[in-house]
Amino acid sequence: MQALVIHSAGDLRVETVATPAIEAGQARIRVRKGGICGSDLHYYQHGGFGTVRVTEPMVLGHEIAGMVEAVAPDVIGLRAGDRVALSPSRPCSRCSYCQQGLQNHCLDMRYYGSAMRTPHVQGAFRQQIVCDASQAHLLADSVSDGEGALAEPLAVALHAVRRAGTLLGKRVLVTGCGPIGALLVIAARRAGAAHIVVTDVSAFTLRNALKVGADQAIHIAEQPDALVAFGANKGSFDLLFEASGNESALRGALDALRPRGVIVQVGIGGEMKLPMNTIVAKEFDLRGAFRFHEEFAVAVGLLNSGLVDVKPLISATLSYRDPGRAFALAADRSQAMKVLLDFD
Repeated sequence: MQALVIHSAGDLRVETVATPAIEAGQARIRVRKGGICGSDLHYYQHGGFGTVRVTEPMVLGHEIAGMVEAVAPDVIGLRAGDRVALSPSRPCSRCSYCQQGLQNHCLDMRYYGSAMRTPHVQGAFRQQIVCDASQAHLLADSVSDGEGALAEPLAVALHAVRRAGTLLGKRVLVTGCGPIGALLVIAARRAGAAHIVVTDVSAFTLRNALKVGADQAIHIAEQPDALVAFGANKGSFDLLFEASGNESALRGALDALRPRGVIVQVGIGGEMKLPMNTIVAKEFDLRGAFRFHEEFAVAVGLLNSGLVDVKPLISATLSYRDPGRAFALAADRSQAMKVLLDFD
C-alpha cells in the first residue's frame, strides 16, 4: 500500500509500505479520510516540535476514518463493511497510570505518528492500517468519513472541557481559534456554557468560530485593547481555554478572568513566563489538558447522534498523492481550518 512518510523537515514522500498481517484481536481498516493536525504540520515544517525530532522515516497522521476490510476470528462487534473512526491512542493498560484510569499519561503509550519514542510510532496516513479492534468506533450512516476523522480533535476538546469542571451557565473565553479552539467552542456549548467569546489574529478562523457557536469574535491584532472592557470589577469570564500556545495570549486574558476563575491550557508552544503575582492574587486554577482517552468514544457518540456539527470546520479535501499542496493549505490560516486527505 501507499503511505505518507516524513524523512525530515520538508521531505514528505508517498512511499510503498507493507500491510501487516491481522493478529488476534485486530482489524484491518481501509483508510478513507485523514485530517492534517498541527503536530503533522510541525513535523513537516520543522522536523518536529520542542525536543521531539524525526530521526528515522515515519508515517504521519492520527486523525482518520475508514471502512473495516477484515477482522480476526476472535473479534466481536466489528465486521467487514463497517465504517469506523479510529482512535490513535494505544495505552499499555498495565502501568500505574492506566490502572488509575489516566490512560493519556500511560508510561508506554504508542500514539500514531509520534516521534516521541524511538523507534517512532508509525502513523495512519496510509491506505490500510491494522489496529486493535478496540480502537475502531462505529460511525452512523449519517456521519461522513470526513466528519469521522474529526472525532480525534473533538476528543481533545472534550477532554479539555472535562478538565475545566462544570460549565453550566458559565462565561467562557477561548484564545486561539484554529481547529482545536473552534472545537472547544462546540464542546463548551454542549457542556452548557452561557456565553462564549473567542480571540485570534485571523479573520478567517474567527468567522468559522462564529459558525460553530461562538457569541462574539475579537480580532486581537486589529483590536488589541478589546479585552480591556471585560476586566471591569476584576474580570468577566469564569473560564479561559487557552488554545494558541502563545504566552501573550495567555497573559493578555488574565485581567478579563474573574477571581477564582479556571485556566485550561490546551495549546502547546514554547515555554511561557507566567505572571505568578496575578495568578496568586486572583486565586486562579491553572490546569493542563493533554490528549484524551474515553472522550474518543464520547466524540463519536456525539457525532453519531447529531448533537454536534463539525462540518463547518472542513475547509478542503485533497488527494494524499499531492501532500505538499495539502500541507501548504493546512498551514494557511487565512484559507483553511481543517484540511482532509482523501485516501480513496
